[in-house]
Amino acid sequence: MQIKDRVAIVTGASSGIGLATARLLSKNGARVALVARSKSKLRALCQELSDSIVVPTDMTKPSEIRKMIRTVKEHFGRIDILVNNAGQGYDAPVEKIRLKNFRYIFNLDVVGPLIAMQKVIPVMQKQKAGMIVNVSSGTALMYLPNMSPYSSLKRALVGISLTAREELKGDGIVVSVVYPYITSTDFEANTINDVEEEADWGGEDDGAPFIPPDSAEYIAQKILDGIQNEEAEIFAHDWMKPNR
Repeated sequence: MQIKDRVAIVTGASSGIGLATARLLSKNGARVALVARSKSKLRALCQELSDSIVVPTDMTKPSEIRKMIRTVKEHFGRIDILVNNAGQGYDAPVEKIRLKNFRYIFNLDVVGPLIAMQKVIPVMQKQKAGMIVNVSSGTALMYLPNMSPYSSLKRALVGISLTAREELKGDGIVVSVVYPYITSTDFEANTINDVEEEADWGGEDDGAPFIPPDSAEYIAQKILDGIQNEEAEIFAHDWMKPNR
């Protein structure tokens, strides 16, 4: 898909990967709908990006997600790209997972993107074209101590994404999933943490070389490349690709 003059929704656009992706799409000529909870941050970004709009939305609330899709469609007349990036982490050992926290992250990381997909798919079907990019995580490819709540939900998003890709390919709609590596954002600071301080996270002495975190701009470029190339799975690094 070409980017110029396309209408793109980016959730979680107020910071991190979402912010970098919104900027990069706009730089390449897209008209961007900026979606997040922070109205003030979105307004500041909107001043920076030409032909963009601010749509404050809590991605854990179905009614707000539906309203957001309607607002974007009414404003631009179409929706070409949906980047489901909004999300939050939750760290806890299996026996300590708090169901209240798990349900909250489930609603944000899985249900929210699913509802957004369900509302844009009919729009894209009428257009006979569209691109949906769901941002998963490199943890979906691994089994790391204390990260099962987050990684399991990101695996669920992968399953939804790749299945939808098969279901929708006859409609001209491409669905892709992104696997970021550790990224220099506020993600970790915003992660819900139910891990005791002395807990063993594993992997510290396995002899593996240290790989520094990626910038948000690096992942945004990967997302842009994936949109243009219509890849099924977009990996931050080739070494992350599983042997299949």
